[in-house]
Amino acid sequence: MRTVFVVLWVATVALKLVIASRLPLFVDEAFYWQEGQHPAWAYSDLPGLTAWLIRLGTEVFGNTLLGVRLPFIAISALVPWWIVWLTRREFDAAPAWLSGCLALLLPLLGSLGVMALPDAILALATVLCLDAGVRLMRGVTHGSALLLALGLALGALSHYRFVAVIGVGLLALLCLPRGREALRDPRTWIAIAAGAAAWAPLLAWNVDNAEAGLRFQMVDRHPWALHAEGWRFVVIQAAVVTPLLFAALLLAAWRVRRLPDDAARFLALSGTLLVAGFFALGFVADTERVSFHWPLPGYLALLPLAGFALSGWPRWLRALTWASLLLGFVAVNAYYVAVSSPQVRERAAASKWYPSNFAGWDELAAAVREELAAMPADTVLVADNFKIGAELGFALQDPRIVVLDHPLNRHHGRAPQLGLWHLQLDGREDLQGRPALVVIGAGDVKFSALLDRYQTVCARLGSLPVSRVVNADRGAQRFVLSRIEAGAPVTGCVTPAVAHVDVPVPGARVAGQFDVHGWVVKDVSGVAAVTVTLDGEAAAEAHYGVPNKWVGSFLQDRARDPGLPAVGFHAVVDVASRPPGLYWLGLRITGRDGSVETWAEQPLRIVAPD
Repeated sequence: MRTVFVVLWVATVALKLVIASRLPLFVDEAFYWQEGQHPAWAYSDLPGLTAWLIRLGTEVFGNTLLGVRLPFIAISALVPWWIVWLTRREFDAAPAWLSGCLALLLPLLGSLGVMALPDAILALATVLCLDAGVRLMRGVTHGSALLLALGLALGALSHYRFVAVIGVGLLALLCLPRGREALRDPRTWIAIAAGAAAWAPLLAWNVDNAEAGLRFQMVDRHPWALHAEGWRFVVIQAAVVTPLLFAALLLAAWRVRRLPDDAARFLALSGTLLVAGFFALGFVADTERVSFHWPLPGYLALLPLAGFALSGWPRWLRALTWASLLLGFVAVNAYYVAVSSPQVRERAAASKWYPSNFAGWDELAAAVREELAAMPADTVLVADNFKIGAELGFALQDPRIVVLDHPLNRHHGRAPQLGLWHLQLDGREDLQGRPALVVIGAGDVKFSALLDRYQTVCARLGSLPVSRVVNADRGAQRFVLSRIEAGAPVTGCVTPAVAHVDVPVPGARVAGQFDVHGWVVKDVSGVAAVTVTLDGEAAAEAHYGVPNKWVGSFLQDRARDPGLPAVGFHAVVDVASRPPGLYWLGLRITGRDGSVETWAEQPLRIVAPD
């Protein structure tokens, strides 16, 4: 098993390096990079260590994808070894290498470090604290106290969620006689005090900023009201841990509960309480953001005990456990490999699995460079929200891109930090007479709120002329670029167009001739023409100006298109001469102001006539 572990460890680290060098930067990673370019003890969303490590990686290895992620890959590579050391010391060599292999293949750990996120630091801090707790069960020493202080300090500098590890660890110590004895030793409390001191920068930041970070993490992002989605926790955790290993870890904790070994019981209590605590929290906490990785510290506590369950299973069941674990590991890493491929992202454009937070940034950065090259040197680059600002900041190596007020900034707890950096643009007067290139994320609000968003930006900047539309992955990621000239007069604000294709639906099968129905609105100027395209080429000129009572009623008090309610269009597209296959249906919209916009495309399949 030792040889298997070493081979697996080398293979997983190599795989992470390959994926990390190709996977586009996730929006949170980009913002952490931006935080690293503004060194501080703490930030609005996190303590400082994640940003500091990214800054360290980029200073040593360059401002590249791998430079951002290398420190986190290194940290994640250490965690399985520490689990082996802990298990070998407390139990035996055989279960130690087994637990190490499980840690390497556990999907949540097998992909840890591929992205520069605080979970890698949090995992290492958890393992250090667990190891320290186990050592305390054998007797308090200077070494165990020092290890506890180090783990607590790292956790305090990683994430607010580490509070759960601290609370559960103290409770587990109080539940065990040897734990209570350890808590009576002053060295333990000196270590706890040292760990508590590491929270000082984060607490100071919150005191100075009206508790904005605490309120976001503990209040704003959670409904704190009962909802039924908490039951999905068991299904999701069984999937991300793999069902048989999930059952084995819980069974091991159950079997260990009556052992006289306080160290094993400490691990079982810690792991069970953490997993059960997050399960209970799921009934009242945030369900909008990804949270399936929250219970990982609990599984880290239970992994050293896995041998207590697996050793008693028949050989066929153990083989099935390993097979399912390997399958889960491959599936998670295959997802990251797929997301790294532009071809796969494009094929997923019309599906709900489209990885929007990874996609479109290279295409956007290239378009922005071209636009800026044609504008005056003092042009201000303005991003619609923190996602665009951070991703463009990394691509253009400019951490000072100003950002408009946006619901996403508040929804993700980034608005206070942007304010502290003086990077929030409140209105046109903040441009101080300089020209601007404004980048709007058309997919960063719900479709029903897109026109309202355009109008909000118009109200702030006075105008929003369309100079270019970037449709990444057939428009699954869509950005509108607007050049605002210095001193341009503020008149009726012409917004970018908002359109919808009612017929055919995405994925429809067509043959011969087929109808295309939909609507388009464009504030103030109105629409001059609509062209239906297939794979980007003109396929038919639509008749625009068809009355649409529903759209007229829905947008009556919101849209300022002079053609309302006659904003519908109809076209007949002839595909009889085209070979069967997958095509992409789109629109080319010409405004009466002379602007030309390409709308997002949707797939359809041309089939042979019956």
